[in-house]
Amino acid sequence: MKKGIILLAILAIVSTETNAQLGNVLDKAKSATAAAGFDINALTGGIMGKLAPALTLTAAQKPKVTNAITEYLSQKAQFIAKQKTNPAEYSQRQMGIFQGLKSKLAGILVKNQMNKFLGLKPATNDPANVLSQLFF
Repeated sequence: MKKGIILLAILAIVSTETNAQLGNVLDKAKSATAAAGFDINALTGGIMGKLAPALTLTAAQKPKVTNAITEYLSQKAQFIAKQKTNPAEYSQRQMGIFQGLKSKLAGILVKNQMNKFLGLKPATNDPANVLSQLFF
């Protein structure tokens, strides 16, 4: 009985410290992405504002696509600074998470919508075009 209580106390302490450290990491990531002008919620809204009408998303598809885009942008936020400091690593990581996004969208969109999505890729990385955040 004593061992069980001691074990629970140790687990509670470790859990609290882990959450505190994780919170600091998340705060640093949020501040770094904000400094880089990478607001996930604003970008998701802008991207969905373009994707929903262009792909004629149904009411059932919209929240699923929104979740996939938000998850993708959250992953991208973790290494967005590499775009300037280490372009090769940035490109490699971005391509990897983009493949994951494509896989998720392939399960949500019908073939015609997926083809339209891929056709929306801008010719160049244009910061004025919010869709550049998906493809570059």
